[in-house]
Amino acid sequence: MEVYAGFLAHTDAQIGRVVDAIDDLGQWENTLFIYICGDNGASAEGTVHGAWSSPSFQNGLPEDPEWLLAHLADFGTVRCENHYNVGWAWALDSPFQWMKQVASHFGGTRKGMAVSWPRGITCAGEQRSQFHHVIDVVPTILEAAGIEMPERVNGIEQKPIEGVSMRYSFDEADAHSRRRTQYFEIFGNRAIYHEGWIASCFHGRLPWVRTQRTNPFGDSERWELYHLADDFSQGVDLAEQYSDKLAELRAVFDTEARKYDVYPLSDATLARALPANRPNLLAGRTSATYYPSHVRIPETSTLPYTSTSFELRAQLQIPRGGAQGVVICIGGSMGGWSLYLQDGIPTFAYNYLGHELTTVAATDPLPEGQITLALSFDYDGGGLGKGALVTLVVDGTTVASGRVEQTVPFRFSMSGETLDVGLDTGSPVAPCEHSFPFTGLIHRIDASVSPRPADLAAALSDIEMRAALGSQ
Repeated sequence: MEVYAGFLAHTDAQIGRVVDAIDDLGQWENTLFIYICGDNGASAEGTVHGAWSSPSFQNGLPEDPEWLLAHLADFGTVRCENHYNVGWAWALDSPFQWMKQVASHFGGTRKGMAVSWPRGITCAGEQRSQFHHVIDVVPTILEAAGIEMPERVNGIEQKPIEGVSMRYSFDEADAHSRRRTQYFEIFGNRAIYHEGWIASCFHGRLPWVRTQRTNPFGDSERWELYHLADDFSQGVDLAEQYSDKLAELRAVFDTEARKYDVYPLSDATLARALPANRPNLLAGRTSATYYPSHVRIPETSTLPYTSTSFELRAQLQIPRGGAQGVVICIGGSMGGWSLYLQDGIPTFAYNYLGHELTTVAATDPLPEGQITLALSFDYDGGGLGKGALVTLVVDGTTVASGRVEQTVPFRFSMSGETLDVGLDTGSPVAPCEHSFPFTGLIHRIDASVSPRPADLAAALSDIEMRAALGSQ
C-alpha cells in the first residue's frame, strides 16, 4: 500500500502539471476540467497475501508469504509487477461491500469525480449527489461547449449517445438526477439503478480466487435491494421487505440488458477481457511467418508459445562489422522469451515470470553475410509449465544448447507486452538496452508450434476461462 500511495502521489503531480500548463496558456478560467482517478474500485486480484509478480497469480502460481517478505525491497521498482492484497482492497473500498470486478455493488463501480470550470461554475467547492454514469461525461462537454452531436460524420450515420448531460447540476445543487436508469454487469455480477433504487446480484466468484467455479445463472441467484437516498453504501438489504420493488427493478434490468446487448450473460473472465480470442482466427494454426514490420502483436493474436514445443528460422543479413539486437521476442520483464544477438553472439533468453532468467548462448558472433539462425524449443510435455531443451543452430550447425527447467504455463503477460520483430517495444525480456533494435537486416522469420495434446489444451482452456484479471 505504500507503493500504491506513492504512485497516487505521482499521478497527482502529473495531473498538476497539466493544470499548470493550461493556466500558463491563460486558458484555465475557460477550461472545463473533469477528473476521475481510476476506472473501478480497488482491485482484490493481488491475492490474500499480495503479489510480487501479477503474472504469477494469473498463471496459477501465486507466491507464498515467505517469498514475498524476502523480496519486499523490490516492491515499487522495475524489478517486479507488484499488487497489494485483498485486505487493502477492501479497506480502500470501504464503506462499500465489494471491489473491482463486482459490478453488482458500488465498491466495484463508484468513483469520485471533480469538475472545475471557473467561467461556467459559480459555486466552486460545493458537492453534488445526483446519480450519474461515466457515459454522461461526453454529453456534458458537448452542452458546455454548445456543440450538437452530429447525426452523420463523413456520410456515416452515428449511433445515438445514451448519456445524459450533467451540466444542469453545476447550478442546481438540489435538482433531481436526470439519469433515471443505469445497468451494470461484469462477469455475471450485475445491478440495475432506477429512480433512486438499486438491485444488485453478486454472481459468486471472489475476484482473488482464480479457479473458483461460479453459480449457474437463474433463479438460484440472490438479488439484493437498496434505497440509495437513505443508504448510499448499500448497507441495508430491503429485498424481503420490498419484494414488489425488487421484481420491478429486475424487469427493468431485463429490458436494459436486451436493449444494450448484455445477454447472453457470461462469467468467462479472460475470454471476455480479451476479445481477440472471440473467435480466435489462429485456433488450430501451427505456423506463421513474421517480417520486420511485425511489432506490437498481442499474444492472443499470434501462435501459442507456452506449454508446447516450437521452432524459429530467421533469415538474416549480417553487415560488415557484425550486428546485434533483438531478432524476435514475446512478453516482457515479468515473463517471455527473446532471441537476440549480444555483441554479435546468438543468444536465447527465457524469463520465467520475473523469478528466473535462463540464457543459452553461442560462443562466437555471427559472420558477415546471409545467415539462417534457427532455434528449437523442445518442450518436455507431461503437463503445464514443464521444462524444455533449447538448441541454437546457425546454417545447419548447432552452436549452443541448454535447459529451461520451468516455463510459463499459460500467458506471458496481460499488461500490454507483445510479440515484436527487430526490437523489443515493451519492457525487456532480458536485461538489455532499451528496445535493443537489430542492426542487421531481417528478411523473414518462419515459426512453427507443435499441436498441444487434447488434455493439455483442455487444461489451458479452463485456465483461460477462469484466470483473474490483474492488469487493469
